[in-house]
Amino acid sequence: MKQTFLIKHAVGGRSFIDSSKHDIKYEVSSQGEGWLFTIDVPHSDIVEEILALKDELNVFMFQEYEDKPTLKTWYYVENGSVRYDKEQGRLTIAASSCIEYYPHEYST
Repeated sequence: MKQTFLIKHAVGGRSFIDSSKHDIKYEVSSQGEGWLFTIDVPHSDIVEEILALKDELNVFMFQEYEDKPTLKTWYYVENGSVRYDKEQGRLTIAASSCIEYYPHEYST
């Protein structure tokens, strides 16, 4: 299985981080009834944009399989849940809910 992690701007659809294009280390863990994404990324203009638009972000995980359709999960980012630790170079994002879907079920 191949997994892709994305952070996108919800309004314009612009991608900030795409693990299929950027070599990044990230982890996903359960946090109460939600999820916590921890991304190791050096400070940059992209990080500053993510922080400036922290209330307008979407996080996606795509799981691609060889023998079945791709499963996409869309995580809803909570307001005020995006933080960056400059010393550790670590971005954290909390999500409170998600929707799993198979894109082929919605195409025409």
